[in-house]
Amino acid sequence: MSRFDALPLSPFTRLNTQLEGIPPGLPPINMHVGEPQHAVPHFVGEILAKHTAEFGRYPPIIGPESLRRSIAAWLTRRYQLGTFIDPGRHILPLAGTREGLFSAAFVTIPEEKRGRKPVVLIPNPFYQCYAAAALCAGAEPVYVNATRESNFLPDFASLSPDILARTAAVYMCSPSNPEGAAANTQFWTRLFELADEYDFTVLADECYCEIYTTTPPIGALTIRTQSAPGFNRLLVFHSLSKRSSLAGLRSGFVAGDEKLIARLREFRNVTGPQLPLPIAAVSTAAWSDEIHVEENRALYAAKFELARNKLSNRFGFRLPAGGFFLWLNVGDGVNAATRLWQEGGIKVLPGEYLARKIADGNPGKPFIRVALVNDFATTSEALDRLARIL
Repeated sequence: MSRFDALPLSPFTRLNTQLEGIPPGLPPINMHVGEPQHAVPHFVGEILAKHTAEFGRYPPIIGPESLRRSIAAWLTRRYQLGTFIDPGRHILPLAGTREGLFSAAFVTIPEEKRGRKPVVLIPNPFYQCYAAAALCAGAEPVYVNATRESNFLPDFASLSPDILARTAAVYMCSPSNPEGAAANTQFWTRLFELADEYDFTVLADECYCEIYTTTPPIGALTIRTQSAPGFNRLLVFHSLSKRSSLAGLRSGFVAGDEKLIARLREFRNVTGPQLPLPIAAVSTAAWSDEIHVEENRALYAAKFELARNKLSNRFGFRLPAGGFFLWLNVGDGVNAATRLWQEGGIKVLPGEYLARKIADGNPGKPFIRVALVNDFATTSEALDRLARIL
């Protein structure tokens, strides 16, 4: 059996299998994939056209300096970092953050930790890339439940000293996918205390940080500067997919610990994809502009208000601290997803497919994840169907 055979099955593959042969009861509305459907920023086409000839050049693995400076300026503004971020030492552009989240496992996970197989801690539910990265890097994934009782955040500090001593890396998504929970100052501070005590790396996935209804979520970099101005044992990942509705651009970045950034740069120099120069030019403009982000955020806020009006007294409804998902307790997520498709043509993702069954059961089993990515009218129709069927 190879490591490939141990990889988790895609939740979308599982959903397609579950719904195979079942015709939709009404014209289909897809709400299972977190793919933003808002219009792309107006400047994208013009910049791509201007830089088309650069598709004929090999791009550098570190990306153009203009992009790294744009990213550094955004990080400094967004997280009040002062002079801590250096575009040349602390930042590496990525061809989408998924490849960075996957690649990071290979430069942060040793073959052994204290003479034993290393552990990677993963929130449960979680983005499936985390488990794939841990398994392919030869580590043991340990899933830590995130439930309503823990404010939908994983309690890493509750793990045994033996597990923590073997831990090489921790994936932490904030705001989280699928629950939309955001780590606060206390959470980040305690996680970094554990990282320093047990010598592991925090891999902070913050791709949903710019979609929120009230307060901007706190960033890991902000808290880490208080104990380690050099961002020791921390890598953060950001993306234009959600922030700018540019999922197809495949553009993001990783920032943090200078030594880890250097190692990841060398690893990707022989294994990973570069960011094409025209894409880098668009990315430079996107990280430098806040107007389109504010407009994007307002569109999501309107849909969350719509959902509040239609669902707020049902399914344990709560407004997420960030992201664009509803995480609804419907009793049995697989059964609910099947009914919604069969009776209403709505495709949602069962929470069970986003989590793993451990000793306490599968924490995602009662839930469905509903992505509010469609336009307002389509979202309204879908929520009406959902409320009527369930």
